[in-house]
Amino acid sequence: MTENVGLTRIAEATDPLVGTWATIPDASTAELLAGIGYDFVAFDQEHTPVSYGTMGDMLRAVDAAPGESESLVRVADDDPTTLKRTLDLGPTAILVPMVETVEQAEDIVEASRYPPEGRRGLGLARASEYGRSLSDHVETAEDSLARFVQLESERAVENAEDIAAVDGIDGLFVGPVDLSLSMDRFGDWDDEDFLENVTRAVDAAHDAGIGIGTLATSAAQREARLDWGVDYIVAGVDAMHLAEGAADALDHSRDHL
Repeated sequence: MTENVGLTRIAEATDPLVGTWATIPDASTAELLAGIGYDFVAFDQEHTPVSYGTMGDMLRAVDAAPGESESLVRVADDDPTTLKRTLDLGPTAILVPMVETVEQAEDIVEASRYPPEGRRGLGLARASEYGRSLSDHVETAEDSLARFVQLESERAVENAEDIAAVDGIDGLFVGPVDLSLSMDRFGDWDDEDFLENVTRAVDAAHDAGIGIGTLATSAAQREARLDWGVDYIVAGVDAMHLAEGAADALDHSRDHL
C-alpha cells in the first residue's frame, strides 16, 4: 500500500495508488479485497445490481478489514439524489461516470457540498454516525471526500482541461473501453488517436494539479497504462479475478489427470 497518501490527496502521490474493482454484491468479497492490501477498493453501482443497503455493508467490510484500504464508489449517474444517498453511506470517494461538460462537473460539486457552498441535504446516516456527529461531519465533509469524474468520450476529452479546473473536482478517470468505443476504435489500445486523447486527459489533470487514473485488467495493460503517467490505477475486477483463477485451477488439474 502506498504510504501516507490516500484518495483525498491523490495529486500528492509519488507512486501510483493501486486499487481493484468490486462488482460482486457481497460484503465478504469486499472484506477479502481490502484485506489483501490494495490502496482502495472501487465499488460499482453503474453496471451492477448492488443496492444501497448492500453497498453500506460492503463499505463497512472495507473498514473492518485489516489494513488501511479506502473506498471509492462509482455511482450510477450524476443525479443529485444518487449522489446524496451514496455520500450518506460514507465512502472515501465517489466516481461519476459519463461526465462530458463543465456544467456537469459543476453540478456534481454543488450537489455534493453542504450549504452555503452547495445544496447537499443533511441526513442522519452512516456518514454522520447516524446523527451523533452532525456538526463535526458538516465541518469535515469537504476535506474527507474526493470527487472523481469519468471521461469516456471524445467530447469529454475535448473538455478535459475545463472539467479538471472545476473547483471541487479532485481527479479524472479515463474509461478506456468507452472512450475507444466512442472513437470507433473499440479495444485498439495502440491506436494513435486513442493515445493522443489519453495524453490530453493526463495533461489536463496534471496541469490543473489533480490526479488521474484508469482501469487495467491484465498485466500487459497495467504496464502500458502506468506508462501513461497516471496517479492511480484500478488493477483488475473481482469477477475476472475469480474467473481467471478458477479457469487456471481447472486447466492445471485437467493437465495432470
